[in-house]
Amino acid sequence: MPDSAGRHRAVPAAILTAVLLVSVVPAVTQSATPPAGLEPFLYALGQVESGGNYYARNATSGAYGKYQIMPRSWAGWALLYLGSATAPQTPKNQEIVAHRKVTVLYYWLDSWPVVAHWWLTGSSERNPALWSSFSRTYVNRVMTIMRSVGGSVGGLVSTTSSTLSTSWIDSTDKRLGETNAAIRYQSTWLTARYSGYSNRQVMYATRTGASATLTFTGRGIAWIGPVGPTRGTARVYLDGKYVKTVDLRRSTFRARNLLFAKPFATAGQHTLRIVVSSSGRPVAIDELIVGT
Repeated sequence: MPDSAGRHRAVPAAILTAVLLVSVVPAVTQSATPPAGLEPFLYALGQVESGGNYYARNATSGAYGKYQIMPRSWAGWALLYLGSATAPQTPKNQEIVAHRKVTVLYYWLDSWPVVAHWWLTGSSERNPALWSSFSRTYVNRVMTIMRSVGGSVGGLVSTTSSTLSTSWIDSTDKRLGETNAAIRYQSTWLTARYSGYSNRQVMYATRTGASATLTFTGRGIAWIGPVGPTRGTARVYLDGKYVKTVDLRRSTFRARNLLFAKPFATAGQHTLRIVVSSSGRPVAIDELIVGT
């Protein structure tokens, strides 16, 4: 019991220390308003990376400090957030850089689990089904610690039914970007650009009846795209049969979401058709994933 109580007492103190270290921030590259949960997330990240040790060094990679930042990354981030690429990795500087960088990552990736995945891999992939098992384990460790100190983790980005199986989606599946020639667009579809999209762009339509069709051979199909307050609705058909209407309207914008997913008992040829059913509100395609 004394050990457990001691750890719980140490947690708020450790978070407070990080806040105090970053409270006096240089006026170089001021960042956005810190997102809710930033301090618990950084505490959890530091625990997983180094046990909270500002002086930890990885003898193999050269990563250093509480957040195990690689030397090349430190030079770039220190220049951006401290004004000097050669700024020393003092505890205070580590906290300033980590606070600024993680804030930027959160507003780009929209989710603490995805930020943790990026920190480990450098990948902005939002769909955890496409992460390696090692990355999922790492992210779960960070999120578990974050919850333990009162952080709100937030859900992984998915608009599908909680009962809908997506276990068939993995990194071996074929991912078709919005401009892939296999996707046939009818009516007017335009390009919209945003850093949070895969390849930084999507194809979208606002006219009722505009459609996108993909004939594929595989064991499943999934549609990835954005949701938000200005978005519309679309009817989804498989092999000529109506399946469901997908409503993309949400109170806040999210760039990449699992909008529709359907596994099949065996691999075979199928046709997916997405038809815009609203008017004046965009329906967009970022990627289609074909299970292989």
